[in-house]
Amino acid sequence: MTVLGSTGSIGRQALDVIRRHPERFEVAGLAAGGSSVEVLERQAAEFRPEYVAVRDEVPSVPSGTKLLCGERAAEELAAVPVDVVLNGIVGFAGLAATVSALRAGNRLALANKESLVAGGEWVMSLAGEGQIIPVDSEHSAIFQCLEGGGGLAGVLLTASGGPFFELEKRDLLEVGPEDALKHPNWEMGARVTVDSATMMNKGLEVIEAHHLFGVPYDDIKVAVHRQSIVHGGVMLKDGSVILHAALPDMRIPIAYGLSHPERVETGVETVPFDAVWTFQEPRDEIFRCLPLALEAGRAGGAYPIALNAADEVAVAAFLEKRIAFLEIADIIEGVLERIPAAGRPDSMEAITAVDRAARELAEREVSHR
Repeated sequence: MTVLGSTGSIGRQALDVIRRHPERFEVAGLAAGGSSVEVLERQAAEFRPEYVAVRDEVPSVPSGTKLLCGERAAEELAAVPVDVVLNGIVGFAGLAATVSALRAGNRLALANKESLVAGGEWVMSLAGEGQIIPVDSEHSAIFQCLEGGGGLAGVLLTASGGPFFELEKRDLLEVGPEDALKHPNWEMGARVTVDSATMMNKGLEVIEAHHLFGVPYDDIKVAVHRQSIVHGGVMLKDGSVILHAALPDMRIPIAYGLSHPERVETGVETVPFDAVWTFQEPRDEIFRCLPLALEAGRAGGAYPIALNAADEVAVAAFLEKRIAFLEIADIIEGVLERIPAAGRPDSMEAITAVDRAARELAEREVSHR
């Protein structure tokens, strides 16, 4: 298998799963950005892959390992024939690798939600039946529940609510990046953690679920579940609901994405049954990114691409303390109001053009704050 984004959170946990089962898994390729070259070198020395791909700084690799370098290195590696390509690249940058893996006929364990937020119907049209196995914990949960039977009426996505869900709007005026990065249940990268605090992460996941499972937006339910034990589920036509529960540890959905349809030991304990599980409605009037994402998803075309691009720019500006927390939603809304309502982009060139235009609009919105 190939692990894209091997030095990030998803990649490191994937290698932990692989490390536990050397008789089952073999690493054919590793890809990472240029900021973690020392970590990549240690990974390459341990797993001795056939390929290592980097965008910038060139690492030292074992004898016999082929080095791919440059902006398209991960994309090239994704096309190398393997049993599974795990795409753990963060953000829009992961879309090209998703397309490359699908076009090469590789099975794709997909942890890069932006591939479907931006690529949507076009990316799904490239995938053969069963070629994409979702790795996001929520989508993996739904995928596993769907394997239990038919009669689908809707799907459930749960949200932790992040660190601010109980707060009022006035309390959010002064929160900073250090506050937003204190997620109560998960350890994630900075962008995803802030997206959890704004509820944008759940909005992106709703769009992803719409494409993955072919479910209308009106049949996708979001519930805030502060304990992060129930990760998702399916609602069936007979009125029953099947839920997937596990401790908040990404090794479980990663392992299932790699070993599907079988299961392997992950080192994660079983869910204890001595706690209270609660479910609440989202607070859309305060955390406006979720309804903005739903609006963009329903509109389709250029809007989901612009949504993701504007969010990446706004979150980066917030982390750099250039804008306030509540202004993230304002930036995104401003971009969605100004982005041209083009048709349905159906190529990398068309999608990248919308992404670039939305980022420019978002940067102008940030500079006016």
